[in-house]
Amino acid sequence: MSATSAGVPHPHLHRSAGRASVPGPDRGASGRARPAEARWYPSYDEQQRGPGGPAGPTGPGGPGGAGGPGRRGPRPRWGRIGLVAGIAVLVLALLGGLGAWMYARNLNNDLTRTDPFAEITGGRPAKTVDGALNILLVGSDSRDPDAPVDSKSQWRADTVIVMHIPADHQAAYLVSIPRDLYVPIPESAGADCGSGKRAKINAAFAFGGLPLAVRTVECFTDVRIDHVMAIDFGGFKEVTDALGGVDLKVERTITSIHKPYRTFTKGTNHMDGAEALDWIRQRKQFPEGDFARMRHQQEFLRALMDKAASSGTLANPKKLNDFLKSVTAAVTVDQGFSVTDMAVQFRNLRGQNLTFLTSPNSGSDTINGESVVVSDREKALAMYRAMSADTMADWVKANPPKNTDGG
Repeated sequence: MSATSAGVPHPHLHRSAGRASVPGPDRGASGRARPAEARWYPSYDEQQRGPGGPAGPTGPGGPGGAGGPGRRGPRPRWGRIGLVAGIAVLVLALLGGLGAWMYARNLNNDLTRTDPFAEITGGRPAKTVDGALNILLVGSDSRDPDAPVDSKSQWRADTVIVMHIPADHQAAYLVSIPRDLYVPIPESAGADCGSGKRAKINAAFAFGGLPLAVRTVECFTDVRIDHVMAIDFGGFKEVTDALGGVDLKVERTITSIHKPYRTFTKGTNHMDGAEALDWIRQRKQFPEGDFARMRHQQEFLRALMDKAASSGTLANPKKLNDFLKSVTAAVTVDQGFSVTDMAVQFRNLRGQNLTFLTSPNSGSDTINGESVVVSDREKALAMYRAMSADTMADWVKANPPKNTDGG
């Protein structure tokens, strides 16, 4: 079945001085420091106590806001598509030798780059396990696709995911952090973790772009971030269409709240790019609200990755090229991110190797008059310690993710 149109006419930083996206092929090392001692965010306990400082801006157009009538609506999220691109490039390399690696090099040069680590000069969590990787994936609902991702702007982090790759590179753990999670946000990317005020985590992106988003996530989790990938999800329509669409499970028949008010029918739906992005934006029709949307986005990522890694894509040069080009056009990465390196490191990853989790939380609450998600301190602390120690497999075994399909 396909999603069909119903046809009814009626869905943490001050501004970075001098930081701008680096569009050229500069591939120099980021030069970021690696302090020897890691420490947990001193204000983490206080998240459970409610107000401790002014909240970030809310309401239409603000972080986590619903958006006004003139807005195009929040775009979806994520960035793990770099994994798929890596797998595809590796296959090309094996089949085509030098020519394929030249292609991969050109693909690498096409990526838009930024340096979100330059302002974070000290106090970062230590790198504790060689070979393990932690990648921050942020998806934006920016109104302006050309808005800079590395400074205060119109961008909003509609999705925040920390992806952990164990040292053996045989699996990946993707932890979705609710965009409304109430956390301390430092004053700036270079400030101490104890500075600043509390707000929804997606406000960090609005307040200070990627540098402050990285700083906030590192302070909250005490996990060192190795790479960053930012996506403007307007480009994911092309990514999905380049693969010929994806099959997604719809757990209940609903009508989209966004034009053209599509009807999504219960069952497995084959969706093109516009349909898939519309589906994963829905939340008001589900009892779990934004948590249902996060689950649908995780399912979309898995389906997209499996489709990209399928023989039908890898064996079709035109489809593969269209897919890879659409991915590079949709993402911004850090200076040290390398497509060829990712190809080698992620060559064994497929949908069945991915574990999707949500940062442990105790649900919603109202603080300073706004609805927020409150972290489950003990469980979150244990999970992020397991991530730093590269023992996520043990943690997941002891805390299996819930499989909720909705009502």
